[in-house]
Amino acid sequence: MTTTEIIGLLAGLFTTIAVIPQIVKALKSGNVDSISPIFFSILLLGVGLWTFYGILKKDWPIIITNGISFILNSTMLVIYFKNKLNGN
Repeated sequence: MTTTEIIGLLAGLFTTIAVIPQIVKALKSGNVDSISPIFFSILLLGVGLWTFYGILKKDWPIIITNGISFILNSTMLVIYFKNKLNGN
């Protein structure tokens, strides 16, 4: 594995897991007032397009990291709207 590939994988890993603390905090506290659904929607669109780009290029690191990011950011939006619908 080249240095460039390692840097790319680490970049993908860190940007993929960055949302996990926010998800955990929202699940534990039930408070989503500080969450911006517009931000997460735009981010979701971006990682969705990156995933599609990775599919077109057959680039597995891009597909995997952005696919997981898509799932995690979708999870955050679900948590947000679930809490807002429940009056939290």
